Amino acid sequence: MTDKSYQPTLAGLRAFAAVAENHHFSSAATALGVSQSTLSQALAALEAGLGVQLIERSTRQVFLTPEGEQLLPPAQAVVEAAAAFSAAAAGSADPLQGTLRVGLIPTVAPYVLPAMLTGLAHRLPQLKLRVVEDQTARLLTTLREGALDAALLALPAEAGGLTEIPLYDEDFVLALPPGHALAGKRKVDPSVLGRLPLLLLDEGHCLRDQTLEVCRGAGVRAEVADTRAASLATAVQCVAGGLGVTLIPASAVAVEAARSQLALARFGVPRPGRRIGLVFRSSSGREEHYRRLAEAFIDALGADPAVRPWRGAVSTARG
Repeated sequence: MTDKSYQPTLAGLRAFAAVAENHHFSSAATALGVSQSTLSQALAALEAGLGVQLIERSTRQVFLTPEGEQLLPPAQAVVEAAAAFSAAAAGSADPLQGTLRVGLIPTVAPYVLPAMLTGLAHRLPQLKLRVVEDQTARLLTTLREGALDAALLALPAEAGGLTEIPLYDEDFVLALPPGHALAGKRKVDPSVLGRLPLLLLDEGHCLRDQTLEVCRGAGVRAEVADTRAASLATAVQCVAGGLGVTLIPASAVAVEAARSQLALARFGVPRPGRRIGLVFRSSSGREEHYRRLAEAFIDALGADPAVRPWRGAVSTARG
């Protein structure tokens, strides 16, 4: 009689399914990688717990009883589900072999993402990237809440509980209307920003804050133009139309200069710029994997002359 409180073990169900499929105890034991006595004990315990004979044994044959025929399909389903569960767990143990949700700020995504995606396809072919583009504050919130796995941001992120891995440094370039007196200059002093109508991105864009910081570092007060833009591409179009000047990261120059009649000027040494890095939750326990991801990003950007890939990066945890 079946004990209704009995819960079959996975070992017993595996033994039953293997014997049923192989019609031979020795072959079934070999398939499971266990001894024949271990297999027999697991099957006997299953039958005893169920109060049902599943396998009929003889000196020459092994075959299913009617009850065994009836119970084999659900037993196989459980064994297959357990195997699928183990496979999924193995995949989740290495996030670079599954789906990874990565956020990028708008002044990074359009300019370095193509090279990064191409590089990842070669270096981490099992990785499926889900990209979220948003401003820094919202990315940090989403990251802390667990809806993102990592993000590419300007460093330092200045947020607790996060670890940062630098990826690359890049200079800021002064974008000017065509024919501007500074066009083509290569040693411009940042103090000129105090005498130029400066176009800024909307509140929330880190490039806006970085631009104002460059002005403060040069000891000048920015002459902010009335025009503001929601995207760097819009700001560049406004500059090309003569509405002011703006700072753009070097990684954006090739794209923006190709689609706009834009003049450029470079700053002298020390050149103002920014550092972009990979940021993730320190509590995730995935630092080793994210270091591999960072290395793949850095390698993918190695041929881009606009950026200086970071080598020998040391992560920084912010408590």
